[in-house]
Amino acid sequence: MRARALHADAIVVTSALLQVNCVVLRGPAGPGEGGDGGPLGVVEVPAGGAPGAETFVVDSPVLPEELELMPSLLGQAGFPAPSGLLATHADWDHVLGPLAFPGAPLGMAESSARRLAAEPGAAQRELRSFDEELYIERERPLALGAPQALPVPGRLDIGARELELHETGGHTADGMAILAPWAGVLVGGDYLSAIEIPMISPGGGVDAYLATLERLRVLLARAEHIVPGHGPVLDRERAAEVLGEDAAYLRALAERGAGAELPAGRRSREMRRVHERNVASLPG
Repeated sequence: MRARALHADAIVVTSALLQVNCVVLRGPAGPGEGGDGGPLGVVEVPAGGAPGAETFVVDSPVLPEELELMPSLLGQAGFPAPSGLLATHADWDHVLGPLAFPGAPLGMAESSARRLAAEPGAAQRELRSFDEELYIERERPLALGAPQALPVPGRLDIGARELELHETGGHTADGMAILAPWAGVLVGGDYLSAIEIPMISPGGGVDAYLATLERLRVLLARAEHIVPGHGPVLDRERAAEVLGEDAAYLRALAERGAGAELPAGRRSREMRRVHERNVASLPG
């Protein structure tokens, strides 16, 4: 697991497996507290965070030992314990936050909450299958309960700031991107990855994916750091390049199917398998 400060109020934690990114966001208590302070290391914050500051943990690392380390990581960074967890979408590898913070409520887009309700136990079964394949043992099962359904598009208070929630779709039928404007951080979910081609999962589709990319294109102008669900954090310029490559691939997929060319640098054997699944998902 790697942890990197993107801003005084933003840390990205990258899992050793699948390069899954988890983002910790802190909303300062009021004007002048955090938010404009530069790198995390030069901002002095009392232990436990400034009074009135608030923290959300977005998505999750994967390995049990990584999840176990999350509370101490927040404490060492001077962030208060999370008042809530957020998931960009309902795929199993993004909803493991309750294993790290079992008392914190979990919030997600209304579309994701509906998906979980329509697929009871699916995330737990997929996690169990993943763990069995890699001989991973966990101390307790994943309990998601009834997540809080958040209206998207919408806004969510965090300390004295607000997070912006923007609709995503195409990879799956559900999801949201999260923008922390004061920190210049955009958490995109499973979009804009420099290591994965666009993946069309059940419920997703090319048209919905392209519409999501257009919404994200507008948000890039307001972000310094773009955090995909998997892979390296991107700056605005690199994210725009990836977005253009993804859009070109999706249009070619719709027009030529199996003949669509994969983006340069994302032509591994695994990505070719993903491409085959994408082709199989096409209508007709």
